[in-house]
Amino acid sequence: MEEIKIIKSEYVTSAVSRKTCPEELLPEIVFVGRSNVGKSSLINSLTNRKSLARTSGTPGKTQTINFFKITLKTPADNYHELYFVDLPGYGYAKTSKTNRKLWTKFIDEYLSSRRDIKFVCQLIDIRHPPQESDLKSFASLVEKNLPVLVVATKSDKLGKTERQKNLNVIKNSLGIDADSILPYSSTKNEGRSDLLDVILNSLIK
Repeated sequence: MEEIKIIKSEYVTSAVSRKTCPEELLPEIVFVGRSNVGKSSLINSLTNRKSLARTSGTPGKTQTINFFKITLKTPADNYHELYFVDLPGYGYAKTSKTNRKLWTKFIDEYLSSRRDIKFVCQLIDIRHPPQESDLKSFASLVEKNLPVLVVATKSDKLGKTERQKNLNVIKNSLGIDADSILPYSSTKNEGRSDLLDVILNSLIK
Protein backbone atom coordinates (compact mmCIF):
# COMPACT_ATOMS: atom_id res chain seq x y z
CA MET A 1 0.00 0.00 0.00
CA GLU A 2 1.24 3.47 -0.88
CA GLU A 3 2.26 5.46 2.16
CA ILE A 4 0.85 8.72 3.44
CA LYS A 5 3.03 11.58 2.24
CA ILE A 6 3.77 15.03 3.55
CA ILE A 7 4.11 16.98 0.33
CA LYS A 8 4.59 20.43 1.82
CA SER A 9 5.81 21.75 5.16
CA GLU A 10 6.63 25.30 6.15
CA TYR A 11 7.35 27.31 9.27
CA VAL A 12 4.50 29.75 9.96
CA THR A 13 5.15 31.61 13.19
CA SER A 14 6.51 31.51 16.74
CA ALA A 15 3.81 32.52 19.19
CA VAL A 16 4.57 34.14 22.53
CA SER A 17 0.96 34.78 23.54
CA ARG A 18 -2.48 33.51 22.61
CA LYS A 19 -2.97 36.60 20.43
CA THR A 20 0.06 35.74 18.30
CA CYS A 21 -1.13 32.22 17.43
CA PRO A 22 -2.14 31.80 13.76
CA GLU A 23 -5.56 33.17 12.86
CA GLU A 24 -6.13 30.49 10.21
CA LEU A 25 -7.97 27.62 11.89
CA LEU A 26 -6.57 24.21 10.96
CA PRO A 27 -6.37 20.88 12.80
CA GLU A 28 -3.41 20.89 15.20
CA ILE A 29 -1.11 18.04 16.20
CA VAL A 30 0.82 19.11 19.29
CA PHE A 31 4.26 17.89 20.39
CA VAL A 32 5.25 18.16 24.06
CA GLY A 33 8.07 16.70 26.13
CA ARG A 34 11.05 17.37 28.34
CA SER A 35 13.77 19.64 27.00
CA ASN A 36 16.10 17.78 24.64
CA VAL A 37 13.76 14.77 24.25
CA GLY A 38 13.79 15.20 20.47
CA LYS A 39 10.64 17.12 19.50
CA SER A 40 12.33 19.11 16.72
CA SER A 41 14.11 16.01 15.43
CA LEU A 42 10.81 14.13 15.30
CA ILE A 43 9.11 16.92 13.36
CA ASN A 44 12.02 16.96 10.92
CA SER A 45 11.78 13.19 10.57
CA LEU A 46 8.04 13.28 9.90
CA THR A 47 8.39 15.98 7.25
CA ASN A 48 11.60 14.61 5.72
CA ARG A 49 13.18 18.01 6.27
CA LYS A 50 16.59 18.25 7.92
CA SER A 51 16.09 21.67 9.46
CA LEU A 52 12.40 22.62 9.33
CA ALA A 53 12.39 22.65 13.12
CA ARG A 54 15.62 23.88 14.66
CA THR A 55 17.40 21.29 16.75
CA SER A 56 19.88 22.04 19.48
CA GLY A 57 22.05 20.21 21.97
CA THR A 58 21.18 22.89 24.50
CA PRO A 59 18.14 22.06 26.66
CA GLY A 60 15.45 24.75 26.78
CA LYS A 61 16.32 26.16 23.35
CA THR A 62 12.69 26.28 22.16
CA GLN A 63 11.14 29.15 24.11
CA THR A 64 8.11 29.85 21.94
CA ILE A 65 5.20 27.85 20.53
CA ASN A 66 6.24 27.12 16.96
CA PHE A 67 3.65 26.46 14.25
CA PHE A 68 4.43 24.54 11.05
CA LYS A 69 1.85 24.27 8.27
CA ILE A 70 1.69 20.79 6.79
CA THR A 71 0.03 19.49 3.63
CA LEU A 72 -0.61 15.77 3.79
CA LYS A 73 -1.51 13.54 0.84
CA THR A 74 -3.31 10.23 1.39
CA PRO A 75 -2.93 7.11 -0.77
CA ALA A 76 -6.39 7.95 -2.20
CA ASP A 77 -5.07 11.34 -3.36
CA ASN A 78 -6.95 13.31 -0.73
CA TYR A 79 -5.22 16.35 0.73
CA HIS A 80 -5.31 17.68 4.29
CA GLU A 81 -3.82 20.84 5.73
CA LEU A 82 -2.90 20.99 9.40
CA TYR A 83 -0.43 22.44 11.87
CA PHE A 84 2.36 20.68 13.70
CA VAL A 85 2.77 22.63 16.95
CA ASP A 86 6.09 22.41 18.82
CA LEU A 87 5.78 23.45 22.48
CA PRO A 88 8.69 24.59 24.67
CA GLY A 89 10.33 21.70 26.51
CA TYR A 90 9.45 21.30 30.16
CA GLY A 91 11.65 20.14 33.03
CA TYR A 92 14.58 22.42 32.23
CA ALA A 93 15.05 25.92 30.95
CA LYS A 94 18.07 28.15 31.19
CA THR A 95 16.08 31.21 32.14
CA SER A 96 14.54 32.94 35.12
CA LYS A 97 11.74 31.51 37.25
CA THR A 98 9.61 34.46 36.14
CA ASN A 99 9.98 33.51 32.48
CA ARG A 100 9.28 29.86 33.22
CA LYS A 101 6.06 30.83 34.99
CA LEU A 102 5.02 32.95 32.00
CA TRP A 103 5.70 30.07 29.60
CA THR A 104 3.80 27.63 31.80
CA LYS A 105 0.81 29.99 31.93
CA PHE A 106 0.89 30.59 28.17
CA ILE A 107 1.22 26.88 27.34
CA ASP A 108 -1.66 26.08 29.68
CA GLU A 109 -3.80 28.77 28.03
CA TYR A 110 -2.95 27.42 24.59
CA LEU A 111 -3.81 23.82 25.49
CA SER A 112 -7.02 24.89 27.23
CA SER A 113 -8.29 27.31 24.59
CA ARG A 114 -7.38 25.97 21.14
CA ARG A 115 -10.41 24.09 19.83
CA ASP A 116 -8.70 22.40 16.87
CA ILE A 117 -6.19 20.21 18.74
CA LYS A 118 -6.68 16.68 17.40
CA PHE A 119 -4.27 15.02 19.78
CA VAL A 120 -1.05 15.56 21.68
CA CYS A 121 2.16 13.61 21.17
CA GLN A 122 3.93 13.46 24.51
CA LEU A 123 7.55 12.51 23.89
CA ILE A 124 9.40 10.47 26.51
CA ASP A 125 12.99 9.24 26.14
CA ILE A 126 12.68 5.44 26.02
CA ARG A 127 16.04 5.06 27.79
CA HIS A 128 14.76 6.51 31.07
CA PRO A 129 11.67 6.01 33.25
CA PRO A 130 9.15 8.88 33.08
CA GLN A 131 10.26 11.68 35.37
CA GLU A 132 8.03 13.71 37.66
CA SER A 133 7.63 16.44 35.03
CA ASP A 134 6.52 13.80 32.50
CA LEU A 135 3.90 12.46 34.90
CA LYS A 136 2.62 15.97 35.71
CA SER A 137 2.41 16.89 32.02
CA PHE A 138 0.54 13.69 31.17
CA ALA A 139 -1.90 14.19 34.05
CA SER A 140 -2.52 17.79 32.96
CA LEU A 141 -3.29 16.72 29.38
CA VAL A 142 -5.69 14.03 30.57
CA GLU A 143 -7.36 16.56 32.89
CA LYS A 144 -7.94 18.81 29.87
CA ASN A 145 -9.58 15.87 28.04
CA LEU A 146 -6.95 15.98 25.31
CA PRO A 147 -6.20 12.69 23.50
CA VAL A 148 -2.56 11.73 24.17
CA LEU A 149 -0.23 9.44 22.25
CA VAL A 150 3.02 8.74 24.10
CA VAL A 151 5.93 8.65 21.66
CA ALA A 152 8.95 6.81 23.07
CA THR A 153 11.85 8.55 21.35
CA LYS A 154 15.39 7.34 20.64
CA SER A 155 14.20 3.73 20.35
CA ASP A 156 17.19 2.84 18.17
CA LYS A 157 19.46 3.32 21.18
CA LEU A 158 18.22 0.11 22.86
CA GLY A 159 18.18 -3.57 21.98
CA LYS A 160 14.87 -5.37 21.52
CA THR A 161 14.68 -6.85 25.04
CA GLU A 162 15.63 -3.63 26.85
CA ARG A 163 13.30 -1.63 24.62
CA GLN A 164 10.32 -3.79 25.57
CA LYS A 165 11.28 -3.66 29.24
CA ASN A 166 11.42 0.14 29.18
CA LEU A 167 8.15 0.41 27.25
CA ASN A 168 6.52 -1.59 30.05
CA VAL A 169 7.97 0.83 32.62
CA ILE A 170 6.48 3.79 30.71
CA LYS A 171 3.14 1.99 30.35
CA ASN A 172 2.92 1.13 34.05
CA SER A 173 4.13 4.56 35.22
CA LEU A 174 1.44 6.38 33.22
CA GLY A 175 -1.26 3.76 33.70
CA ILE A 176 -1.96 3.37 29.98
CA ASP A 177 -2.18 0.41 27.62
CA ALA A 178 0.51 -0.62 25.17
CA ASP A 179 -1.45 0.74 22.18
CA SER A 180 -1.05 4.25 23.59
CA ILE A 181 2.76 4.15 23.22
CA LEU A 182 4.62 4.40 19.91
CA PRO A 183 8.39 3.70 19.80
CA TYR A 184 10.13 6.15 17.47
CA SER A 185 13.62 6.72 16.09
CA SER A 186 14.13 10.04 14.32
CA THR A 187 17.54 8.98 13.01
CA LYS A 188 16.16 5.84 11.37
CA ASN A 189 12.55 7.02 10.79
CA GLU A 190 11.29 3.99 12.72
CA GLY A 191 7.68 4.57 13.69
CA ARG A 192 7.22 7.30 11.09
CA SER A 193 4.58 5.53 8.97
CA ASP A 194 2.69 4.47 12.12
CA LEU A 195 2.60 8.03 13.44
CA LEU A 196 1.45 9.37 10.08
CA ASP A 197 -1.38 6.80 10.16
CA VAL A 198 -2.45 8.06 13.60
CA ILE A 199 -2.34 11.66 12.35
CA LEU A 200 -4.48 10.87 9.30
CA ASN A 201 -7.00 8.93 11.38
CA SER A 202 -7.35 11.90 13.72
CA LEU A 203 -8.13 14.16 10.76
CA ILE A 204 -10.85 12.01 9.20
CA LYS A 205 -12.75 11.07 12.36
